Amino acid sequence: MVSASKSDRKPRAAAAKRAAKPARTKTPAKSKTAAPDYSIAAVERALDLLLALAQVGPAALGPLAESAGCTRTAAFRLLRTLQGRGFAIQDEARGLWRLGARWGVLGRAAHDQGALAATAAPFLAELGHALGENVYLRTREGLEAETVTVFQAEPSLRLYSNAGSRGPLHAGAARLLLAYAPEAVQTQVLAQRLPRFTPATRTDPVWIAADLQRIRARGYLVTADEVYPGVVSLSVPVRDAAGQVVAELFVSGPSMRMRPPRPRSLLPQVLEAAAKLSRALGAHVAAPAEASKPPAPEPTFRQTPAPAYASRV
Repeated sequence: MVSASKSDRKPRAAAAKRAAKPARTKTPAKSKTAAPDYSIAAVERALDLLLALAQVGPAALGPLAESAGCTRTAAFRLLRTLQGRGFAIQDEARGLWRLGARWGVLGRAAHDQGALAATAAPFLAELGHALGENVYLRTREGLEAETVTVFQAEPSLRLYSNAGSRGPLHAGAARLLLAYAPEAVQTQVLAQRLPRFTPATRTDPVWIAADLQRIRARGYLVTADEVYPGVVSLSVPVRDAAGQVVAELFVSGPSMRMRPPRPRSLLPQVLEAAAKLSRALGAHVAAPAEASKPPAPEPTFRQTPAPAYASRV
């Protein structure tokens, strides 16, 4: 039997070694379009803790750490850091933590720099493009409603309110803001002589007070003809990180395009847009479950004669 030469044995040994090696799997190449992650874990924990302070504070260390999803040790060190800069305060007697007064400076600066309008702009644009209607964002300023920003779906659509314009809280879409205002504000508004804009304007304080409860119960408002004849509005609340209603998002259009059942059919999209904006403001808002609710009656879209109490307003 002829034995293999050394030169023959070397290639065979190399081939056997290669066969014994497990095959290498190619790792998928990183997507060139993936955005780089610049987040800093410590900053994220601090922000989570601040949101917890806003939502559950004043509170003890334990509940705050649990709400922020961090350890008590991490929460304590972050709170002490914030305390040193005036952004957190501890009640030494009870051990409760609360937000510091220096946040007021940042809040006013954010307001002056148009933070709410800038945050809302893409959500209003998305909704306006989807519905083909103008979309508005309005807040309460004292005893008035102020339009913060407007998305005009197309130039031919009439604007019923411009950014910066103010109006009363009792009539039209602004009544939703009154529904979520403090009780003292509601009392003060309803104690005034309420102006009438059209025969359909509601000015009876007893009726309005009852309607404020209905608005809070269903979570939205549809009005017709109350400020401008032939105009229908659908408004829903927008909440902040503390769960407070800080604005209303509403759609307005002429009654020829907003006859029932269209306002009702637009409600899920308007609610979803408001939920997205609320989440962008830090609110914990679940997806709207409007489809499971029984339909609410639509308002009458014809101008009605002024009620008997008009003579005293």
